[in-house]
Amino acid sequence: MGNRTELGEFLRTRRARVTPAEAGLSADAGRRRTAGLRREEVAVLAGVSSEYYRRLEQGKQHRPGQAVLERIAQVLRLDEDERRHLFELGGPPARMPAPEARPVRALRPDVRRMLDIVGPYPACVLSRSSDLLAANPAGLRLFPGIEDWPAPRRNTARYAFLHPRAREVYGNWEQVAAGVVAHLRAAAGTYPDAADLTAVVGELTVKSQEFAALWQRYDVRARSFGRKLLHHPAVGRISLSYEAYDIARSDGQRLIVYQAEPGTPDHDAMLLLGLAAAPV
Repeated sequence: MGNRTELGEFLRTRRARVTPAEAGLSADAGRRRTAGLRREEVAVLAGVSSEYYRRLEQGKQHRPGQAVLERIAQVLRLDEDERRHLFELGGPPARMPAPEARPVRALRPDVRRMLDIVGPYPACVLSRSSDLLAANPAGLRLFPGIEDWPAPRRNTARYAFLHPRAREVYGNWEQVAAGVVAHLRAAAGTYPDAADLTAVVGELTVKSQEFAALWQRYDVRARSFGRKLLHHPAVGRISLSYEAYDIARSDGQRLIVYQAEPGTPDHDAMLLLGLAAAPV
């Protein structure tokens, strides 16, 4: 997943979304052969030569300037997550060390304690490639059946697309699936040479047509918060919000905590989830 190739693909998919009218251009007479903006139009609007922008999309332009990337982000109407992804794909400054390519799976004791501290709220720690590194009992219970997999295979992206129970469990499976892929896209931009990311993406591309189609959309979204609707075999229907917290000096690990408003049926179901997970 080389960054220069990814940069070109990302730029092409983003400009295909922007209409001439949205970019402030008058509509051309006749049929346009290009979906969205043409390369030349992006170049003009961003204040660069057509040749420069062509080389950028072809992966032949090394280390584009930050000012250029900022103008391109404005032309392509990128949101904050997409803008961050663009700058990551554009390459870090020469003085900045590249992110660690090797996966970090070890957890600090303090992080493991956090999983117990936040109980009875479900919580888990995921790697940059969405490996399930650790969870409190209620957190593990959010993925029914994942405990049947060997620990190294437990991955929430793999679960969403390949586990036979996932589509029954996730009441909003399409939304969850799109979010999973958009997160992996963002992570791939930050860690372009990461073998763990390449392995997960490669496996899911081969084994899931839905994943492959979503991956080609090049949507990018950091999964920092959201909501999941579950049809859980132990507690029934439950809707939980979640927040994701980056763990310092962990190369992409994040602590995810789920919650529900106290006094609501969802909160009661969440408490039952923890009790169902506890050993008898």
